[in-house]
Amino acid sequence: MAFLDVQNLTKTFGQTTVVKGVSFAFDKGEFISLLGPSGCGKTTILRMIAGFERPTSGSIEVDGQDITHLKPNQRQLGMVFQAYALFPNLNVGDNIGFGLKIAGMPAEERRARIDEMLKLIGLSGFDKRYPYELSGGQQQRVALARAIAPRPRMLLLDEPLSALDAKIRVSLREEIRAIQLDLGITTVFVTHDQEEALSISDRVVVMNAGNIEQLGAPHEIYNKPATRFVATFVGQLNSLEATVLDPATKTVSIDGQTAIIPQLPADATVNANSVLTLRPEMVTIGAREGNDITLTGTIADVTFLGSVIRLRVALGKNVLSLDTFNDQRTAPPARGETVTISLASQHLLVL
Repeated sequence: MAFLDVQNLTKTFGQTTVVKGVSFAFDKGEFISLLGPSGCGKTTILRMIAGFERPTSGSIEVDGQDITHLKPNQRQLGMVFQAYALFPNLNVGDNIGFGLKIAGMPAEERRARIDEMLKLIGLSGFDKRYPYELSGGQQQRVALARAIAPRPRMLLLDEPLSALDAKIRVSLREEIRAIQLDLGITTVFVTHDQEEALSISDRVVVMNAGNIEQLGAPHEIYNKPATRFVATFVGQLNSLEATVLDPATKTVSIDGQTAIIPQLPADATVNANSVLTLRPEMVTIGAREGNDITLTGTIADVTFLGSVIRLRVALGKNVLSLDTFNDQRTAPPARGETVTISLASQHLLVL
């Protein structure tokens, strides 16, 4: 039986339906990300699980218990908000222990739990400081500790890293994942950042306009997108316009250069237009074993990204991006230089 079971969840505000019959189920201990653009319904789903929004219809079960209509304080869930929501008049220790005090935990036991949480988040000795004396990353750790101190059945995270700078976001998301694995707590993480979702999740729910576009492991979401939206929203994507030359042999023309595309639909017709997509890392300069399509183009742009160099190659009206590792021994191609690129037809998606 699934630990978190959401069935036909719908939420309507006035005449607008923001969550449209969403269903998913996850096992105990999984780290799940709800990923999508602003307004797709992901935070509304999280708030319905937490009890801060009442579903228009549908059900929510946690560990076999129907919590759909329970009050937030009856659900035994921990939540970390985007804005941290620390009490400014309480020091770190009292913030972490607030829920424990409300629950009636004895002072000595509460003190031990607070110390345990401070050690877990790497802030031992910070218990007497106030929120204004902490950095953004430290405040977020305190908010996390406060949420997990009462030993909740599940942890809910509402874009907890969005206010932090890039370097701190990376380190803190890794810490959150490490803590989650250490505690074995089922976690639902809401984010619009695809890198965050792909890097720390067991499974990802990609949402768009109140619907689930795809649910799967990060590598499935990235490598095998189920819809055009997922393909374009998750990761960088090249789109090549091609013209069908011979449907029988699956031959197409890409800016006057021919290629055979085995995935071409059976109902393709001569001179029909088709859109071929693939990731930048699937394209290489020169030949590579297994690459069965070779094209010639001109370097239109070179972007240095540290360990990776992104090249844009103009084939004609199509411009294709590719990533190559930075090699200190070899200078990257220059703008205007003619190059041969190759790719494997099996990596192409036909939209």
